[in-house]
Formats: sequence, structure tokens, C-alpha cells
Amino acid sequence: MAEAKNTDLVARVTTDRHQMKKFPKFSSGDTLAVHVNIKEGEKERVQVFQGVVIKVQGSGIGRSFTVRKMSSGIGVERTFPFFSPALSKIELLSRGKVRRGRLFYLRALRGRAARLESELVTGAERLGEDPVPKAPKESKKKKKAKKAEAKSAE
Repeated sequence: MAEAKNTDLVARVTTDRHQMKKFPKFSSGDTLAVHVNIKEGEKERVQVFQGVVIKVQGSGIGRSFTVRKMSSGIGVERTFPFFSPALSKIELLSRGKVRRGRLFYLRALRGRAARLESELVTGAERLGEDPVPKAPKESKKKKKAKKAEAKSAE
């Protein structure tokens, strides 16, 4: 019982020290543009690493995600810690439709076979801000009922 309290205390202290930046919610299969601060000597610049998330792992301060992209026909994977000060921004470009949490099978696929079915993301959701809720769509049955009601009223 005492060990559980200690681990909670450790988790609480470590997460309080590091401020979590506002990133969009994403999972495996989503396409991201990760903006990374690169320091070369005196100069500092932002480099964009754009690719598909193949895994999200860990919890708390040790949480990280791995992004895979193709560069000149060669697969490049890079793992980013969520709490890294090098991350300046993450853009969610599209949401992938996948049925797995870890997409390691993409490593063996080439060309069109490696593409995932996806849906583009626009607006506030792209940068992790709270999106404006959309009005619910009417079903076809309700539309037909309204048309029938309008005709009978005439």
C-alpha cells in the first residue's frame, strides 16, 4: 500500500515540473507535421518532420510517440517525447482509419500498399485547439418526413 502512494507522489511531482504544451489529440495512423527546434552552433531553426504515427507509448512524463516518413525512398522513423522542449508545435494533418495500436507492418510495405485510408483535419482541431461543435446532421427519414409534412400543409 505504501508503494502505491510513493508512485503516485513521484508521478505528481514529475508532471508538475514539466509543462505539457497544447497538442492535438492523436493516435496511431494519424498523419502529423511535427515542428522541432534544431540548434546548430549559434543558429536555431525549426524543422518540420511530417509522417504517420506508428505508435504512442508510455504514460506520464515518459510518454512518447514515433513518426515514420519516407525520404527519398528510405523509411525514416523518429521518436519524440511529449515533454521534449525541442517540440515547438504539432499539426494534425489527417486522421487515419486503422484497427491496430502499433503499425509496425508499415515497415514492410512499399508504395501504394503503405497508404492508409484517412480523413483530412481542418480548422481548430488541426492545432489542438477546442473545435467549434457542429450541428448534428438530419437523417434521411427526418428529411422525408419534413417534405411530406410540407406537401400535406399545402
